Amino acid sequence: MSRQSGGPSQAILPMCRALRDKGVDVLLATTDSGINGSPALERITSYQGLPVIFFRKQLGASFKYSRPFSLWLDKNVASYDLLHIHAVFNHACIAAARASRVNRVPYIVRPLGTLDPWSMRQKSLRKGVFWHAGIKRMLTKAAGIHYTAKGEQETVEQSLKLNHGIVVPLGIETRATERPKAETDSSGQFGWLREHPYILVLSRLLPTKGLDILLDAFLSLIKCKEFQSWRLVLAGEGPAGYVESLKRRASELRAGDRVVFPGWLDGEKKEAALMNASLLALPSHHENFGLCVMESLAYGVPVLISPHVNLAPDVEIAGAGWVAAVRRDSLEAALAEALGSARERQKRGEAGRNLALNFAWPVIAGRLCDAYRTVLAAKN
Repeated sequence: MSRQSGGPSQAILPMCRALRDKGVDVLLATTDSGINGSPALERITSYQGLPVIFFRKQLGASFKYSRPFSLWLDKNVASYDLLHIHAVFNHACIAAARASRVNRVPYIVRPLGTLDPWSMRQKSLRKGVFWHAGIKRMLTKAAGIHYTAKGEQETVEQSLKLNHGIVVPLGIETRATERPKAETDSSGQFGWLREHPYILVLSRLLPTKGLDILLDAFLSLIKCKEFQSWRLVLAGEGPAGYVESLKRRASELRAGDRVVFPGWLDGEKKEAALMNASLLALPSHHENFGLCVMESLAYGVPVLISPHVNLAPDVEIAGAGWVAAVRRDSLEAALAEALGSARERQKRGEAGRNLALNFAWPVIAGRLCDAYRTVLAAKN
């Protein structure tokens, strides 16, 4: 649930709130990995308005081993109708699946984009060990695999020979988009929010996001006089070495104040950045869903994404932005078209706003409830 884990993990909290609004009795059980402060452990507590039980991680952040968590699962899983497991390659998830099987409680697994061929090639040795240690059994015995895009389902089922997928996308919270613009722009915390039109990147700053290519394309384009007022805002955190390489590249290309690194944005700062952006960019080499894409569209801000973002077909069909290959020439051409026409940006942004209505959390929670009912009916 930590911000370092990115959108797919952070989506768990609004997902649970939306499910509760639909009448589902939800308890969120997790380790304390990445959680700020010192949450109460091994007892149900309130966390951001939800009932949560935390367990101390004992062997590193990524492995998420917690013996108290495993013991609690063994003792308590039988009290629940269904488990929805979010993630795959860690001990906590394997333990949850094993406890579910022992207690004959059905479970659904959301792999968070970690099972497609591209992801399986990353840290392949570690994942191979996990696969034979319990992941394969975890997936084949699941009542369903929860994919967030049709493209994810197709590639995973083809490569891993799984056949019990459920496609339900992630949702977005729409309350903030209904506020007057002045309400989120009144503090003037960032000069670039008003002084210049800007392209916003709102994600973890990682090599997989194609940001080095986007940076080169942008700095090449703004050599043209008509685009010199534009700014590129790279909002997020990432490995220090990679972020420093982006800053160094911007300096080498004499970007000056045309490229801004404000760090991680959340709350009102994030809302202000989204609401006032002219374009959101996510030219990833691989992107399971792209939650920031749908959040941007909810504000009526069009997007520039790559074909490797699994939301690309939805964006293309709706006419909600631009889809371009992760090459400098392709991105530069798409940027020129997008930045060159305010009218076209407005048109595609409005199309995006309409598309985003289908991804509001109440709609998505309803689809999840349907999936849960199907699983429980099959058990009975």
